[in-house]
Amino acid sequence: MICAFIAEHRARFGVASICRALTAHGVKIAPRTFHAWARRAPSKRALWDTTVTEILAGYYEPGPDGRRAPESLYGAEKMWAHLQRHGIAVARCTVERLMREHGWRGVTRRKKVRTTEPDPAASRAPDLVDRQFRVPGPNMLLVADFTYVRLVTGVFVYTAFVIDAYAGRILGWECSTSKTTGFVESAIRQAAAIRAREGHPLAGNTIHHSDAGSQYTAWRLGDTLMLSGMVPSIGSVGDAYDNALAETTIGLYKTEAIRDDSPFRRGPLRRLADVELLTADWVGWFNNTRLMHRLGRKPPVEFEADYYADLTQQPAGVR
Repeated sequence: MICAFIAEHRARFGVASICRALTAHGVKIAPRTFHAWARRAPSKRALWDTTVTEILAGYYEPGPDGRRAPESLYGAEKMWAHLQRHGIAVARCTVERLMREHGWRGVTRRKKVRTTEPDPAASRAPDLVDRQFRVPGPNMLLVADFTYVRLVTGVFVYTAFVIDAYAGRILGWECSTSKTTGFVESAIRQAAAIRAREGHPLAGNTIHHSDAGSQYTAWRLGDTLMLSGMVPSIGSVGDAYDNALAETTIGLYKTEAIRDDSPFRRGPLRRLADVELLTADWVGWFNNTRLMHRLGRKPPVEFEADYYADLTQQPAGVR
């Protein structure tokens, strides 16, 4: 808009001089036209844009502590859904436009580097999943995998996850400086303990699915699974699609929690405790707050709660 251009440069050149220059170049505008524009009250749209911009800035711009809100990871569509859930009735196109104008955008995932190494001599459990990760309820299928995190010293820390396939909720996780079988077992036991504490214990027929990494084919892992109420399943083909849900979750972890500009970072990762702290923060947000498109833009914990609420409302004969 011409008047906005004049307002931007008036302090340096003056309104009258700019109007003369514009008129000489075929853009006729009188100083009184600009002054009338400057005196008028802001439009409703301009006021609403200002309000929404302030709300978005609270997510995408660093706070007094130099950190951004976790929702700064969202792109325009998910941010729009987040605002809707909080009672802010803004149009999706408005969110897209204002984010574009201010250069705000969500994160994009990076390629995952494979960390598990198969043991050719180990016997494998059968593949009970066959890449079918959609299940009708919790506690039917858990998927597991782990990844690495590089510290500033060059040392690796490893993080293992156990995820319920129904809502993608992370039930167990563990960080370790060594990728032994014991460290993935700890995540498994944590998942079983959480389900028991919530009143939905694993009953012995829950499938635990993983790739063929040596940690997951070790004989002692079978005992841990049995004692935790699970049966083992190993991907049969050996590519990323065999354990796609776990791969996806780990990709989000590396993108949203580990990268240098993550809102969960408090500084350089110097030791195991630094990785444990940001992982705990991210898992808590992921489970309880992060909106998931496949869940109807609900967080995993809320989606599970809806399942159990619907279950209690059904007649006993149809459960």
